[in-house]
Amino acid sequence: MLPNISLDQLLLLDIETTPAVATFNNLPDNMQSLWTDKIAKTLPESGDATEAYAERAGIYAEFGKIVCISVGFFYVENGRYQLRIKSIHGDDEKVLLNSFLELVNKFHTKFPRFQFAGHNIKEFDIPFICRRSVIHQLSLPLPLQIHGFKPWELPMLDTMQLWRFGDFKNYTSLKLLTAIMGIPTPKDDIDGSMVGRVYWQDHDLDRIASYCQKDVVAVGQLLMRFKGVPLLEAEDVVYTK
Repeated sequence: MLPNISLDQLLLLDIETTPAVATFNNLPDNMQSLWTDKIAKTLPESGDATEAYAERAGIYAEFGKIVCISVGFFYVENGRYQLRIKSIHGDDEKVLLNSFLELVNKFHTKFPRFQFAGHNIKEFDIPFICRRSVIHQLSLPLPLQIHGFKPWELPMLDTMQLWRFGDFKNYTSLKLLTAIMGIPTPKDDIDGSMVGRVYWQDHDLDRIASYCQKDVVAVGQLLMRFKGVPLLEAEDVVYTK
């Protein structure tokens, strides 16, 4: 697979999101009403709006925020692929997003035909980043000005879409896909459903960033599998500040 894809032309990414405020009661009155209305229409079985906010608000760009974006890119050294990983995280989402958008602009300058890569980024990560950027009145770089694009025109390599092979009813998690592909992954102390608690109760951004980075590495390994080249060894993954 992927005979026409150059790994060094990809910008891998993953985001971690949380509810925008700590609890439902911290929302302004109008937003409480709007959240209750949204949940009643989209998740009527969820029951109490307060509990649903803690569990689900982080997946909606209108009610959540990004606390970490991890990125990675491939390069070749001594005849082997290496993967360089960097995380941008913090409490100020606007600052975080602005740093990421500047990085995208720099990458686009160096690789004008690059593609974003990740798991389920077409339906979650990229739309979430774009929506939150617009909310903060940040200018989207050219690679993210994707409104009006046809699905096949989007500059994205999505490992979930690759695994679908045209079956749009199929959803396969990154954890399951790496397992069936025989890709070793470290045992995590948290999962995506725990990020909101780790952020709002523990405020452990480093822990969240570590979890986010592991997903980027997992995507990188999946791409190696799809490409039919040897997997990365631990020493092939470089973490930068």
